[in-house]
Amino acid sequence: MPARNPDLHGNVPDKAPAALVLIDVINDLEFPEGDQLARHALPMARRLAAFKARARAAGIPAVYVNDNFGKWQSDLARLLEHSLATENRGRPMVELLRPAEDDYFVLKPKHSGFFSTTLDILVRYLQVDTLILTGVAANICVLFTAQDAFLRDLHIVVPSDCVASNTEAENRFALDHMRTVLKADTRPSEEIDLEELKKGPAGK
Repeated sequence: MPARNPDLHGNVPDKAPAALVLIDVINDLEFPEGDQLARHALPMARRLAAFKARARAAGIPAVYVNDNFGKWQSDLARLLEHSLATENRGRPMVELLRPAEDDYFVLKPKHSGFFSTTLDILVRYLQVDTLILTGVAANICVLFTAQDAFLRDLHIVVPSDCVASNTEAENRFALDHMRTVLKADTRPSEEIDLEELKKGPAGK
């Protein structure tokens, strides 16, 4: 791995055993059935915003992993501008979860946050053991990312109240799958001890 960057400081640690991943939350939700997702995404975003604040206070970095929605010239600034400058279903969610200047950002072309992105390199650079996966949709992009994290022998945490899907049934199915097959911790965010997570899996 390359030498550490001495410019990183404060709430963007250069080494972190755990990282908070926010999946597809910079999102206008303007697609078929987006209205269904929006009904669940906004309450989720309120809880995730509070959880992100807790994680930041604990020194756990935030990584935004976001779809490019087929726009290959996109970057974080353009996605934010589009989501905040126009009236759309996702705007209330984006307003709650807009990234801080020192958060990390990874643009993804497909469902998994790991597929053809720099996320794997970033995770190894930070020496992360645990990924806390949040965002939308639990049964699609969160699930695909969790499966790829599992294949990388990462410990997975998916706070049940910080993910959303089009329906509650789909959300429960995804959480059950991640808990039973991927061995994910799916307790609600208020029950997650962030200081314990920072010690690594099984307190190592």
